[in-house]
Amino acid sequence: MSAGLRVEERTDRLVVTLDRPEKRNAIDADLIAALHEVCAELEARPRMLLLTGGTDGIFAGGADIAQLRERGRLDALAAINSAAFARIRALPMPTVAAVDGPALGGGAELAYACDLRVCTERAVFGQPEVRLGILAGAGATHRLPALVGEARAKELLFTGRRVDSAEALRIGLVNRVVASPDELLPTAHELIDEMAKGSALALRLTKLAVDAPPAAHPQLDLVSQAVLFEDEEKRRRMTEFLDRRRGR
Repeated sequence: MSAGLRVEERTDRLVVTLDRPEKRNAIDADLIAALHEVCAELEARPRMLLLTGGTDGIFAGGADIAQLRERGRLDALAAINSAAFARIRALPMPTVAAVDGPALGGGAELAYACDLRVCTERAVFGQPEVRLGILAGAGATHRLPALVGEARAKELLFTGRRVDSAEALRIGLVNRVVASPDELLPTAHELIDEMAKGSALALRLTKLAVDAPPAAHPQLDLVSQAVLFEDEEKRRRMTEFLDRRRGR
């Protein structure tokens, strides 16, 4: 794996840690390349993803401003960060971001690209791009409204105001908040453990259905259900459920 990430492989999940502490985990071209490698692995062998900056008080301080300052219009059109984040969003199995400390700019957008977010009380989210003369171009303009509503998203994008963990939980930006950094990764793993109790195929098709555009429904739901109705895993799980009810 390229510099900037630490990767731990488990049977049903990949644990990926941003690892540029000297740069506050700023997202540069090398880190983007490493994220593409992670995506390629999870596309080839679908598993769940736990993405974190660790528990040292920083998730990702944003894009690498020194690199960003030198980028021109052709770099913007190349969708350097947004393409990687869109690929994370489209991964076959659910993804969880575990956030300790600031997740700002591109760092926040990386967290938004995950399906679920768990954070510590010292987590902070923010989109300061307009103050740097650019816009939040790696997903926040469409993912943030979907998460917190259009009016609140516009306020955050227009002002660059930071959101603390309590507000993030209240407005639906995160799913869970833990008091101590020591609880962060165990809580994220517990969330993945809960999802892992379900059928992997049902989980994958449920994610596909939830992320599909409205026009795809109900046809996508019907086809997905038809596939699952013929799956041996469905028969096994339902038989076990009925046997438990009968006391067998």
